[in-house]
Amino acid sequence: MNEKEKIFVIYQILNQSSPIDIVFLERRESFQFLISVILSAQTTDKMVNIVVKDLFLKYPNARELANAPYDEVCNIVKRTGFYRNKARNIINCAKELVDKEVPADIDELIKLPGVGRKTANCILGDVYNKGAVIVDTHFKRVVNRLGIVDEKDPTKIEMLIRSKLEDKYLYRFSMIINLHGRRVCFARNPNCKNCKLRAICNWKDDDNQEENK
Repeated sequence: MNEKEKIFVIYQILNQSSPIDIVFLERRESFQFLISVILSAQTTDKMVNIVVKDLFLKYPNARELANAPYDEVCNIVKRTGFYRNKARNIINCAKELVDKEVPADIDELIKLPGVGRKTANCILGDVYNKGAVIVDTHFKRVVNRLGIVDEKDPTKIEMLIRSKLEDKYLYRFSMIINLHGRRVCFARNPNCKNCKLRAICNWKDDDNQEENK
């Protein structure tokens, strides 16, 4: 089985056993979803879902957030961590998008304050239903353990995955791999014995007992 065949087999196995709809951040209109994704860096999706309720109640659109007092935004998003930088980024991002649509192109998205490739891919996949490879910590861990890639750099991982899987499968693949990392392939003590991918995985618990201790 070559690399392209293996990644598609993995896709098929996880696709069949995963929920049809996988949602980590609550779905909102495109601008609010973009701000939510920016805030999700280095924190939990659960925390972001809590914080943005207050944020969007007070500043529901780009124009209002663009004119929001920095200190007030800091206070609202403080629980997400790195809040000063995040507050600055989301205000500046809002300023860029007043009376504009959220871009549907990755090169335009990454020009926005606080938006890197991971955030841009979230928007492309969730909002615009385009091929997207979302390389977060869960995705990176799982694809390396499975032997799909042998790479730590997120951009290189993204490009490698794009070269091995058809565009129409990419976003779903990102979500089911992420979910697998959250539910089975944990960073510590992964549940290999109950993993549907065990037979084709390069990394097994009985071969890594020291790492699991």
